[in-house]
Parts: sequence; C-alpha cells; structure tokens
Amino acid sequence: MAEKAKLIIDILETLAPKGEALSWDNVGLQVGDQDSFVKKALICLDVNDKVLDEAIENGCQMIVTHHPLIFKPIKSILKNEVKGNIIYRAIKNNINIYSAHTNIDIVEEGLNDFICYKLGFSNTQFLETINSYSYVKLVVFVPEDCVDTLAEVLGDAGAGHIGNYSNCSFRASGIGTFKPLTGSNPYIGEEGQVELVKEVRLETIVEESKLNHVIEEMVKAHPYEEVAYDIYPLAIKKPKNGIGRVADLDSSVPTTILIENIKASLGIENLRFIGDINRAVNRIAVINGSGADYIGLAAAAKCDCLLTGDIKYHEAQLALDLGVNVIDIGHYESEIHFIELVTDYLNSCFSKTNIDVEVIASRVYNNPFQYL
Repeated sequence: MAEKAKLIIDILETLAPKGEALSWDNVGLQVGDQDSFVKKALICLDVNDKVLDEAIENGCQMIVTHHPLIFKPIKSILKNEVKGNIIYRAIKNNINIYSAHTNIDIVEEGLNDFICYKLGFSNTQFLETINSYSYVKLVVFVPEDCVDTLAEVLGDAGAGHIGNYSNCSFRASGIGTFKPLTGSNPYIGEEGQVELVKEVRLETIVEESKLNHVIEEMVKAHPYEEVAYDIYPLAIKKPKNGIGRVADLDSSVPTTILIENIKASLGIENLRFIGDINRAVNRIAVINGSGADYIGLAAAAKCDCLLTGDIKYHEAQLALDLGVNVIDIGHYESEIHFIELVTDYLNSCFSKTNIDVEVIASRVYNNPFQYL
C-alpha cells in the first residue's frame, strides 16, 4: 500500500525539522507533490543522472538526498542542461526529491551523532550550540481529589520533562477561595456564596514550544469552569542542537591507534593528517562535511584533535599554529553515512507504524575523488 509523500516528509522532519536548517541552506521537498503516493523511497547522498536512473529502475516515487539538488536560485529548467534534465526527468517519472541537509547534521540523533556512534564516542556535547530550548514554570490550582488525574494529563501532554525523567512536578496544599456569580456553573459551591476549598498548587516545568498544547490539554481536563493558573518565564535554557560534537574519550588514545580505529569504523582506506602523530588524544571534535571553519572553536574547546573533511592548505597551517591535530577523512567519506542513518530510521518508523513503504539504500557511489 502506498502512502502520501507528506507522511514520509513528516516522519523525516520529526528527526530533522526543516526549520532547524541553517539560514543559507535549502532543504525540504524540492521537486514533486507532497500529496502524491509513494511505494518506494531511495536514500542517497547526491542526486545525479545515475541516482535518478537507479530510482527509475527500482520503481521509486521518492528520492531522499542529503545534498540539495536545488541549492542556489535557478532561472530556468532546460532539458539540455544537467540540473534541468534531472528535474525534467524526475517530474516526468513522478519522482519526488526531498533534501535533509544541515538540519539533519545539527540535530540530536542526526548525522554527527551517528558518526560518533559508529566511532564509539558516547560522552558528547555540541561544539557550537545553534538553538536552545526555553522553559517556563506552569502553576495550576486544582481540588485535592483531581490532582493526580491532572498531573497525569500534564505529563502526557509533554510537561514535567527534566533530563531522563518525566512527570516531574511539585505539590503544595492550601485553601482556595471564590464566589460563583450569576450565570456560572461551578464544579464546587453555590452561586452567590464565597467558597473555601482545599486545593493543591501543582507546578511543573514546560518547554516553551509545547506550552500552548499543554495548557489546552490542562483546561480540557480541569474540573473548574474557569481554571486559575500562572506562567513564569525561567532563565533555564538547554542546548537543542548544534554544529559538530565534542567527545571525551574514556581513556587517552595514541593518535596512530585512533586513526586505525577511524578507518575500520567508517570503512576508510586513506585519509589526510595534520599535526603531531605522536600526540595522545583525550578529547576530539567531530564535524561531518566541511569543518575547517571550526578549527578555532575546537582549539578553544581544548580538543586534541578535529575529525572532519575539506581542509585546505592555509587552514592546515592554522591548525598547526593552534596545536590541534586534524584528521581529514574527506567530505564524501564523512557524509555517506547519511544513507545508512536515514534508511535505518525510516525502516524503524515504518515498522512501528505499519507503513508499507519500501526503503532502498542507494548503491550509486558518487565520490568525485580517486586515490591513485
């Protein structure tokens, strides 16, 4: 059974929301119709003629690519031009093209985290934080006999999450007063009479982006006709996503051993190295793609080494000056793992929700570089 492309896009954007992409990027559905139906989806690093042939041969209705097909504005779509022909053929064969680029690079459980996972780096943090979660404290007053039910509703709606704990709240008992006026329909008390009721002050923490939903669910579940609640802004901010990862290794590792482990874990035969090969590594920064702009940040974060791609001569000199070893595995080699990440993610999501869409990992390898 086929599913609408929009459903697949929504699942992809649960992992890597389109709005999280860096400002200069171009992600999302680039060719096609989100209301079209998809039976097979091909996952690739780049879209070119060979990948499009592969999608057509496999009967795919969707291509999910890491690098955007359309990056800069285009003024025409011509069949006799390379990019124009790809767009022309994709439309002719009813193939949607969707890109997840910097948004999947920077989010938690995205491409940088996946590379760290493959390398066995577990204790990681962002090299540069891009966005942070903002929080508020929600306080609501509820009669004693309803507090457990309302606390559960708040937790189910997404309130009370602190680290690896959910349903976090605090309760304090007191006396609430009110007088139902004409036209009211009180849960407790009578019209025109001041009531004193044993109530509980129930307070919890809520991520600001979830606040409207939490309040909506709270009001629906609360027994009172008019719900008394307060919202307090908090100074607490939690990093949401960021460029690169910094990993503290469990123990000091000689650079030569680290390099061999990287080659084995990422399936790499050749790489470039800058720095002191005899230096031991305790802390390493990881940036997929082109990470040369972050050599200074890696040094500031007291990293012994930076793992990335696309290092140029003068950038290598800077790394030497700052005393940061650099392992340049190549742009392609650091991002080809996008295929495995997205294929596994979609298959897992589809299996859990009984979505019958086949996910195909591209077998077309487009590394423009050859090592002779």
